[in-house]
Amino acid sequence: MAHAQPDPAAGLLGDTGLRVAVVGPTHPYKGGVASHTTTLAHELSAAGHDVRLVSWRHLYPSFLYPGEQSVPAGGEPDVEPFARTERTLSWARPDTLVRAGRALRDVDVIVVVHVIPPVVPLHLLLLRAAGAGRTSSTGRGPRSVVICHNVLPHEPHPGDSTLMRSMFRRADAVVVHSADQARLAREHDAPHVVVSELPPHLPGGEPVERPEHDGPARILALGLVRGYKGIDILMRAMTRVPDVTLTVAGEMWGEAGTTIRELAKDSRLAGRVDIHGGYVPSERIAPLLAQHDVLALTYRSATASQNVLLAHQHGLPVLASRVGTFGEQVRDGVDGLLVPPGDEDAIVAALEHLADPAEVAQLQAGVRPPDLAGPWARYVGTLEAVAAHGAVAIPDDDADAGPAEPAPGRVAATLGAARDLARSVVRRTEPRVDLAAGDLPGWVRPTDVLGIDDEATAARDLARTLGLPGRADRTAGWAALGALVSLGDDAARRATVLDFSGPGSPFARWARSLGYAPVEIELSGGRSPIDIIDVDTASLDVMTALHPGGATGEDIDELMTHAAWALRAKGLLIVSLAVGGSGDGAVSPADLRGVLARADNAGLSLVGDLDGDITARLRRAADVAAASEGRDPADAFAVVRLTLRRR
Repeated sequence: MAHAQPDPAAGLLGDTGLRVAVVGPTHPYKGGVASHTTTLAHELSAAGHDVRLVSWRHLYPSFLYPGEQSVPAGGEPDVEPFARTERTLSWARPDTLVRAGRALRDVDVIVVVHVIPPVVPLHLLLLRAAGAGRTSSTGRGPRSVVICHNVLPHEPHPGDSTLMRSMFRRADAVVVHSADQARLAREHDAPHVVVSELPPHLPGGEPVERPEHDGPARILALGLVRGYKGIDILMRAMTRVPDVTLTVAGEMWGEAGTTIRELAKDSRLAGRVDIHGGYVPSERIAPLLAQHDVLALTYRSATASQNVLLAHQHGLPVLASRVGTFGEQVRDGVDGLLVPPGDEDAIVAALEHLADPAEVAQLQAGVRPPDLAGPWARYVGTLEAVAAHGAVAIPDDDADAGPAEPAPGRVAATLGAARDLARSVVRRTEPRVDLAAGDLPGWVRPTDVLGIDDEATAARDLARTLGLPGRADRTAGWAALGALVSLGDDAARRATVLDFSGPGSPFARWARSLGYAPVEIELSGGRSPIDIIDVDTASLDVMTALHPGGATGEDIDELMTHAAWALRAKGLLIVSLAVGGSGDGAVSPADLRGVLARADNAGLSLVGDLDGDITARLRRAADVAAASEGRDPADAFAVVRLTLRRR
């Protein structure tokens, strides 16, 4: 199998993928945003993109950040620094933003990491100098993507909303980490908002051995101490529950720190509260977690946080408020306890449970280590989708109003423009991979069942051997490989491909590397793209929905209905869905047979077969899971890839 040599000037999808400039804080600045920015640069680079990290040598004036902004001199970075880092930006020197922007005019996308509204004017200087964003006078500059950790700060000030509207007017897309933040971004006139789970960028390294402890819970509150984190409410609740102890480890912020120290003087907390003020170096995090039993996250408010993941990575359950993403990350009563925000009585009740060593042990037994790789594959995929030309973004102007009918012809026109643009981009670039269906081994089939992890690992390794770009979640990669088998017979690469797989799938990127020009559909607000897509009858060659982990049976039924009239004769619908297991959305083997019957009724014939009895494959997956990983066999599931051809 030969690999074509790319034109070094090809641009968007050449040998290094996208040319990306990430603008945001990194080491020696400390905190979660700096760690996330640095890890993002590493992950984009690992995915095959040409990445520059443009950072700050002077970020905030002291009146905006009363604590220590940087890691102490000689301190270890929270995450490994990125090699191609330029620390050129200065709050006190706006000209540094102008010069940096001019130097970025030849990149494909500028990813701005938004921190606080007062920095917005500086970011706008850089974007204007680069000619980036949707208000560019030329319309030919880099695309601008804003990663918004918080649309508004936890403690907002007058003028913040005005500044954010100015920022969003310059953005081609805004990435947020929760549905609540998406609604807030749309309220501030963001044109195209995408929600993507905050991926882990955990400081502190691997867990260390935990000494045995048989007693009431030792609770840890870790990180910057600010009013919105609710540590004062936790301490007031502790005055009503004996025995449990608390360590507060982190830099004290203004009045919040003063309040914590005053509460610690209460005689009812004597000997039970230990305060370690100041920055916690990364090398101290793992030992500190090992000396405690529960991580406290009793926030008054929150957006997205990785602290639940950090606790679970080190085997700790959490006591958390139902704010931000905590409610989605914590299984109440299984690997943590959830309470309403600001509810002291509810925290008292939770502490009474944690005073019982048996209940603490039960929660610890329910903790599962988080997936540290999959979320990054999906996150990078999200950025690729919003940054690459040929992706259709359909804004959801009112997510709570339910599916809305688009203006006549609006979506069809958008699809047509995106298809033409995608094809023009592919024509400008040499395909990186010369791959025909016959180049793939026989075990990669159009229709197949994935039952055990080894098969997904083999698919990932094959993708690397073939030279397919980037890194992908193993299951998503397995699903995408089978789709490439079906595309491989199109030597001219002229197929009109509509991809509903979402940013977690590598399919669209792999198809582009082969010379196809797939149009990716991305919709904010949680609605199904199928609800509002309208294309001409018999206008598509391929429709794909290769969601990581599999789509639901309801999604597949909806896709089949549309495919029956949207696909040309002999056109393909390629989908993946989860079968078996206890997860939401999975279908049973019997349901799968029903799906195939409905497909036949819709005029879609299965390409290939399901390689024997689905029930037997599930049983094998259950046995492997129980033997090698200690999981409940009832949780075992398979992912099925179906390739259906329109008659």
